[in-house]
Amino acid sequence: MSREQWGTRWGFIMAAVGSAIGLGNIWRFPYVAYKNGGGAFMIPYLFAILTTGISFVAFEFILGKKYRGSAPLTYFRVNEKMEFVGWWQFLISFIIMTYYAIILAWTLNYIGFSLNLAWGEDTNAFFFNSFLKVSSGASVSNFGNIVWQVLIPLLVVWLTTLSVVYKGVKKGIEAVNKFALPTLVILFIIFVIRAVTLPGATSGLNAFFEPSWSSLGKPSVWISAYSQIFYSLSLAMGIMITYSSYLPPKMDTTNNAFITAFSNSGFELLSGIGIFAALGFMAAKSGIAIGDLASGGIGLAFVVLPQIINQLPLPQLFGSLFFLCLLIAGITSLISLMEVCISAASEKFDWSRQRTVVIVGSLTTLMSALYTTNGGMYLLDVVDNFINNFAILPGAVVEIVLIYWVYKKFQELRDEANKYSQIKLGTYWNLTLGIITPLVLAIILASSLIANIKTTYGDYPQSFVAVFGWGMVILLPILAFLISKIPWKNPEMAKQIIEGEDDLG
Repeated sequence: MSREQWGTRWGFIMAAVGSAIGLGNIWRFPYVAYKNGGGAFMIPYLFAILTTGISFVAFEFILGKKYRGSAPLTYFRVNEKMEFVGWWQFLISFIIMTYYAIILAWTLNYIGFSLNLAWGEDTNAFFFNSFLKVSSGASVSNFGNIVWQVLIPLLVVWLTTLSVVYKGVKKGIEAVNKFALPTLVILFIIFVIRAVTLPGATSGLNAFFEPSWSSLGKPSVWISAYSQIFYSLSLAMGIMITYSSYLPPKMDTTNNAFITAFSNSGFELLSGIGIFAALGFMAAKSGIAIGDLASGGIGLAFVVLPQIINQLPLPQLFGSLFFLCLLIAGITSLISLMEVCISAASEKFDWSRQRTVVIVGSLTTLMSALYTTNGGMYLLDVVDNFINNFAILPGAVVEIVLIYWVYKKFQELRDEANKYSQIKLGTYWNLTLGIITPLVLAIILASSLIANIKTTYGDYPQSFVAVFGWGMVILLPILAFLISKIPWKNPEMAKQIIEGEDDLG
């Protein structure tokens, strides 16, 4: 019995890059770069790519290709005691999926809103009050009512995602990414060209690229660079391990890691150019300083950008184009998160792909419904903060420390990669991944921990943050450990590595 496999190397690369390029590339990177030194930020950013980004992607590509399984199965085959790390990543991906799909549902709505500029002049009031109908406060016991104009597009998002994963790796995930990613790049280039030709765009680009050399002496800037690289490449979530598990034994993983990392960074830079060109136009039009307009995350996408779109010639076309790009970028990432869970559950319980999609898809859709309520925005904000800062990072540190220091698998993995890779891994790879990366991640984790302990996150009620923030962070590794104690339904499969075909087209 052979394991499912990508149809082509190009298909695998498109899927890996499609997973990496997501919402954070468009709405997080431009603001992070701007507030951390502008053009000068590119120095720590490039340093982070070379010392963590490429090394970690190569690491997870090798793991998946060598052990040929989902994240839990891969770690189980490294050492049976490591299986819980895979379930930790499974649960992280599961939780992220539940709120990531909600943002895509908003995006789907905003494609429609763009056609008649339904958000009006006060885009902030429209988004929070008219559209999301956000309640006045956060509460553990009262989320309010379901907002149907959010729930219905959410079901469309889930139906689309599940139908792709249901078809499998080659006919579903690969086929969609080979179409979606080039489409995204073409559409976004059109968006950027329009943005840089707007009046005032030059001032926005100057603000984005003007270097603040003094910022290079601030540890926070270097921490931000590493954080951005780590999050944007979808590391330590089981995605790259799962995707590379469908590669043939003789595939060049290191070269693919370089392509994936630099493709992701190239798109981030393109996003920065487009977003800040648009902000420059808005600043010139409104007389508001670019620094006062610059923001990241949800506020940039659903409040600031609609304000800019209102001022443009042919605003309906420009608005639809931007939110379509956001939707495509998000869908490819959501598909990769779902595949992590489908692959893990089907192997653990020996279910068919189709049965697993129905079970896991039903659970995620039901949990996503919590975010469609009046209090859903508060829940999303808290869960996103704690998952990103206190679930992914500790899991990544544990992953590296166990494989490098405890079970001493790095030399074996390096030899495996070097058999078929044009770019050879050497001492530099061991140094960057075994020492620099865990050290930097530990510093990032400690700084985030200190910041969140000093104050209650977001000024929410302490009980709300305790349950959906700290409570969730503590519960995930415990649940992961308990799941790892459930015997494999097919123990012979779990211990036997099923080889694929020798090569791809």
